[in-house]
Amino acid sequence: MTAVVARELEKRFGSTVGLDRIDLEIPTGSTMAILGPNGAGKSTLLRLIAGLARPSSGSIEVGGKTAHHRTSRARVGFIGHATGLYPELTARENLFFAARLRSVSNAGARVEEQLAEAGLIRAADRRTGGFSRGMAQRLSIAVGLIDDPEIVLLDEPFTGLDRTASDRLVERLLGLRQKDRTLVLVSHDVTLAARLADAAVVLRRGRIVHRESGGDLDPSTLENAYTAASDRDVA
Repeated sequence: MTAVVARELEKRFGSTVGLDRIDLEIPTGSTMAILGPNGAGKSTLLRLIAGLARPSSGSIEVGGKTAHHRTSRARVGFIGHATGLYPELTARENLFFAARLRSVSNAGARVEEQLAEAGLIRAADRRTGGFSRGMAQRLSIAVGLIDDPEIVLLDEPFTGLDRTASDRLVERLLGLRQKDRTLVLVSHDVTLAARLADAAVVLRRGRIVHRESGGDLDPSTLENAYTAASDRDVA
């Protein structure tokens, strides 16, 4: 079964091409790493999968329907590079707000569970405007997972996390894999991506320039492809 399918996917911003004829399939229950230098189109691809933007041409489907369809968007949890928190609300209030938006039936229990997973029980009633970057990132991840989505999109989720929080997030992502969730991970950390993912693509200027699949990804091969894509852009 396939969670995400892109065919001849293009996204343009005026005369600028963000994604150029992307063909991609992400099987249900797998973890796909999206790698590449800044400006390669990684975040644009995530936003299209999440249904937050629409293609200029081609198609992107989630669960057999267009990604911007209501049922498709309900399947997806999106953890962006920006935390997207409401600074005037407390951590608990941010989570309750997200739970209401996502129609989480057991909201109270789920909010407390997410606070514990994020290590934010003691800070639960503090306004998030005063949070450190790492605390805000941990809460942002909890918000993205509040409704236990089938597909989890992660755009540089380790940004701002210390070693302990990073290790906790790795274990959490591995746990989601065991629950047959589909993960799409954007990261600059090739070694970490190779550890977490069973397939990977490297983007350069909106095009896929390297693919790997089959599990047990080779970090050195991925690093070489990532470096080559970055070097060409520098040149």
